[in-house]
Amino acid sequence: MLIFENARIKMAKLPYNVQGIIWMGLAGLIFASFMGIVRHVGTSLNPVQVAFLRYGLGLIFMLPFFLQLRLIDVKKARFSLHLIRGLLHSIGVMCWFYAMSRIPIADVTAIGFTGPVFATIGAAIFLGEVVRIRRILAVFIGLLGAVIILRPGFAQIELGALLMLIAAPVFAISDLLSKVLTRQESPSALVAYLSVFVTLTIMGPALYVWQWPTWEEWAWMFLTAGLATLGHLCMIKGVKIAELSALQPIKFLQLFWAALIGYLIFSEVPEIWTWIGSAIIIASSTYIAHREAVAKRKTGC
Repeated sequence: MLIFENARIKMAKLPYNVQGIIWMGLAGLIFASFMGIVRHVGTSLNPVQVAFLRYGLGLIFMLPFFLQLRLIDVKKARFSLHLIRGLLHSIGVMCWFYAMSRIPIADVTAIGFTGPVFATIGAAIFLGEVVRIRRILAVFIGLLGAVIILRPGFAQIELGALLMLIAAPVFAISDLLSKVLTRQESPSALVAYLSVFVTLTIMGPALYVWQWPTWEEWAWMFLTAGLATLGHLCMIKGVKIAELSALQPIKFLQLFWAALIGYLIFSEVPEIWTWIGSAIIIASSTYIAHREAVAKRKTGC
């Protein structure tokens, strides 16, 4: 305990951006480990069932968030938006879990990096945000990175890759809805309601393909639920204390962890196009985050 306390004190003395990068780097390692377990379990259980177990068991780890809810949080809740967000997020989750069971972990991670690109498009379409020419160019460059990874016409595109390409914009829309909801509701409420609605939505499809997990599979699924929760907490901590533009490049480290786990455990060797496309996407996302930070400083937000 003394070692952890000393580490915490030393870390608190670091600049906020450095602290945020450390938290985000830790989150990337945790998420990569989580993805490796999902890939392993997904070879014996249906991906939809794996997704349901991850969120269903995750409700246990979400208990602290539920305890933070107050009566005013329930009264202020816009349940129609929470329901829409939960339904959309569920589609993204099922696509993501299917992709995890079918294509290399590094490819799933790389395509997932397009989230900020799709979020920028969604913000312009659904929230009416003004997107200047430089951010429009960044969006096109980010999409080019995804095309380089998929290489349509030059390589056979796996169904898992297509579903991941669907999951990325769906998650982006979910994030935009959360942005709308946070104007009136607390982050704890958003996390709690999303967990409930996603679990309930996926329950039906999961029961349709259900097969009873072994004790080992139950243990793996409990671990995935715990890791997913811990990873999100680290990510939230990083985003809270550091500038978003400073955190974007560190996401490339998650690709390294994913590729390393894929290579060591599943003998997956990422193609050079995955690395090139990922670098382009991350550069695009970093620029988008930088422009958002500049815009917020100008408006005083």
